[in-house]
Amino acid sequence: MSNTIRKGSSNISENLVTDEKLYRQRRQFVKTGIFSSAGLSLAAYFPTLAMAALSDLPNRISDAPNTRKLDGEALNTFEEITTYNNFYELGTGKSDPVENASALITDPWSVSVEGECEKPGTYNLEDILKPHNLEERIYRLRCVEAWSMVIPWIGFPLADLIQRFKPTSNAKYVAFETLYDENKPLPGQKRPNLDWPYREGLRMDEAMNPLTLMAVGLYGKPIPNQNGAPLRLVVPWKYGFKSIKSIVKISFVEKEPPTSWNMANAREYGFYSNVNPQIDHRRWSQKRERRIGEYFKRDTLMFNGYEEEVAHLYKGMDLAKHH
Repeated sequence: MSNTIRKGSSNISENLVTDEKLYRQRRQFVKTGIFSSAGLSLAAYFPTLAMAALSDLPNRISDAPNTRKLDGEALNTFEEITTYNNFYELGTGKSDPVENASALITDPWSVSVEGECEKPGTYNLEDILKPHNLEERIYRLRCVEAWSMVIPWIGFPLADLIQRFKPTSNAKYVAFETLYDENKPLPGQKRPNLDWPYREGLRMDEAMNPLTLMAVGLYGKPIPNQNGAPLRLVVPWKYGFKSIKSIVKISFVEKEPPTSWNMANAREYGFYSNVNPQIDHRRWSQKRERRIGEYFKRDTLMFNGYEEEVAHLYKGMDLAKHH
């Protein structure tokens, strides 16, 4: 398994971090028990079992030399990333997730693996994480609502996790589900905004692409609840709703799986939902985006700037039809 720190593609540089000193000293920062500028403890975001599985996260991040840097775009701040979110399980407003974060209980946490694979079963969070080296990757996040961020994720390739479960040749897609307990729903799940639980899916070659990340942290710290603790997907060339949060189920299936926003409105939210400035949403343009923290809009890049790495996945496809 590679120990390389991956910085994504195209032009974002870690020397443009909003708080460079804080970012470069992240390991020391976490070890001293300081969690945020607000003085919140790590335990406030991560209860005991999950925190035990991730307590050595700063030490597990590779120190290998950077192989790719991205120039010209600053990272969003920790505060921006953690207070402006879409996480409908915790509410539909941008501030609802952080305000309702304590409703998401991540201890204990397990992931059910099923379907077309040789090693189905229920895996505790610590079992999921244990074999994997962690990497730090700076990725753009482009929301379908035409806003964006740049986030320093911590995680490991989804492909490495998939290989552990040994999917069979019948596994053409990977499906995911978010936490949902109908007897004790999260605040946002009490409303019929979507058909709960939240579902997402990828074609197998998309899931195995080296860019696809299973994230467990950001800014050198475990992912806060409002960002999808303790385990979320990051697919940087797709609109953000494809990067499903708080994963409790992974299924290997033969046919294209149903996905939440596609079920809610197939005309506006396709299964693939690749970032494409040439294909507008039915209610707004996708040509430009608002980077959180910036005043002026900027042009949206094809595949969110990752065209070189992923365009081959869709060769011969009608991108307007398979949006």
